Amino acid sequence: MNAFLKRLIPWLVPALAGCAGAAVEPAMPSLDFVPGEVRVTEHRGADDLLSAGLGLAGLAGAPVPFADPAHPTADELRRRAIQSSWKGIADLGPLGGYGQVYGGVPAVPGREYQAFAWIAGAHQPHRVLLQAPDGFDRARRCLVVTASSGSRGIYGAIALAGAWGLPRGCAVAYTDKGAGSGFFDYADDSGVALDGRRARRGEAPLEFTPPPLPPDAGIAVKHMHSGDDPEADWGRHVLQAARFGLAMLDRAYPDQAPFTPQNTRIIATGLSNGGGAVLQAAGLDEEGLLDGVVALEPNVQLAGQGRQLYDYVTEAAIWLPCALSAERFDAVPFARAPTATHWPQRCASLHARGLLAGSTPRAQAEEAYARLRAAGWSDAAMQVAATSTAFDLWRAVAAGYASAYLRRGTRDMPCGFRYAATGQDGRPALADAAVRAAWWSDSAGIPPGNGVGLYGGTGAGADPTLAGELCLRALWEGSDADARALHAGIDATAARLPRADLPLWVVHGADDGLLPTAFTSEPYIAWLRAAGRRPLYWKVPHAQHFDAFLPLPGFGERHLPLLPYGYAALDRLWDHLYCDAPWPAAVAAPEGRPRGAHALTRAALGLP
Repeated sequence: MNAFLKRLIPWLVPALAGCAGAAVEPAMPSLDFVPGEVRVTEHRGADDLLSAGLGLAGLAGAPVPFADPAHPTADELRRRAIQSSWKGIADLGPLGGYGQVYGGVPAVPGREYQAFAWIAGAHQPHRVLLQAPDGFDRARRCLVVTASSGSRGIYGAIALAGAWGLPRGCAVAYTDKGAGSGFFDYADDSGVALDGRRARRGEAPLEFTPPPLPPDAGIAVKHMHSGDDPEADWGRHVLQAARFGLAMLDRAYPDQAPFTPQNTRIIATGLSNGGGAVLQAAGLDEEGLLDGVVALEPNVQLAGQGRQLYDYVTEAAIWLPCALSAERFDAVPFARAPTATHWPQRCASLHARGLLAGSTPRAQAEEAYARLRAAGWSDAAMQVAATSTAFDLWRAVAAGYASAYLRRGTRDMPCGFRYAATGQDGRPALADAAVRAAWWSDSAGIPPGNGVGLYGGTGAGADPTLAGELCLRALWEGSDADARALHAGIDATAARLPRADLPLWVVHGADDGLLPTAFTSEPYIAWLRAAGRRPLYWKVPHAQHFDAFLPLPGFGERHLPLLPYGYAALDRLWDHLYCDAPWPAAVAAPEGRPRGAHALTRAALGLP
């Protein structure tokens, strides 16, 4: 049923209620993509859906302890996974305004339905989850579908989709989009079961089960080693999660069943990689499942337009350390951090290889800066990118994504990279049982971090990481079989055009230094408009990519959070879908201002 007919379904609730009731519709097809169990859990009282009973203060506090660190319970793992997902996405600092100026963390009792779902032809599953609140609004049947940001686990979008949807009575369906933190450790041949606890191969269905290898094969990570190039299927993961959500709504509220795309509004939203996933879903939604899409700072890639993620990430890994050593960046947060002391050495290394002509460190830094400016990097993006450079994020992303695009395993990652547990001296070692048990709840899904290191890909000399970074760059610039395979993997991730009448809103920070707007949202919006679509676009001044970085020194004073603008766009979409508010032809970007040394105020956001 197309979107026009979908809107003609007769609503049975008076217009005064502002929303629609359920019409009688045929049931959804059977869930043939969920061959195993669906785990159902109750979350009430001292536990809930949105914060696992922690509330805002608990989410912002120290990591929730495990009674037995080596053997945490499923409830403990879930609680800490929710906490770490919140802390990884939202600014919960005392000056950030969350819960006072925007957003909130009310207690939302309800049930969770969780399973492993399979895309046709995939080697590994993706995890899907429906949160069904007890206060589900039966008069305004709403399902929010979302995908985790970055490579995070199943709760990786809870601060966006859950925080907006659950308090207003929507159910929320999540997917980890074929990534997640269900790391497999060959040392004890264990992975992560459906309840988050560790299990050995063959003991239970696992989030990720790679081919057998000897115990010294290290750590396997689903995003990088599944053999599926999961980014190419992000949109399918989202649409499958929506179908799972509808089927679980039938179970959660049988007196209201069936739940179908014709009688239930489905709103897709996501952030970063999750934003790219919902835009992919919009282009694949031939059945008209989705009623509207709000994408925040999306990692969206186009065929032949904009710049591909792998292109500018490998460029940043090589050139930003040198460029950021220029005097113009002396006052930029993290540009002079202890981890940045070796950046001038990068200039010398590039000069020694004939890649920079300047004869002095100052001239070399300015030359690297000019190169990046010519490639489309803005000053604002480079300034904020100092943080990602200081955290060695570019190399981590490039190595991991290269492996995913090439469909490699743990022992044949490109350029000699590999993942292994990290010992106290920083060298590969056997994982401690407590560290291993916490991976699922604590990890962001892409090493290094949480006791898993990125090793290999290094050379001799004072700048050891350059060799691996140049090797990764050669996969982009080369023409051999590996380079062609990498480009084929990237090409498969390109977004397609959404249907012409789909309400779609992209919200992106003007200062994003990880996914610069010039490489992502702006080409995507221009492409849509050239094709006759009418997307809305907010390029938010002073906002950057990581709200969670705003409590860091120098960040909150300079930058605004992006989440409140995402919530505002979702509010406008709600008014359009449920209250007949007209969908605007265009929107002006809010004129917010940094909070400086003071606490964030509503006025600083510049929202109406």
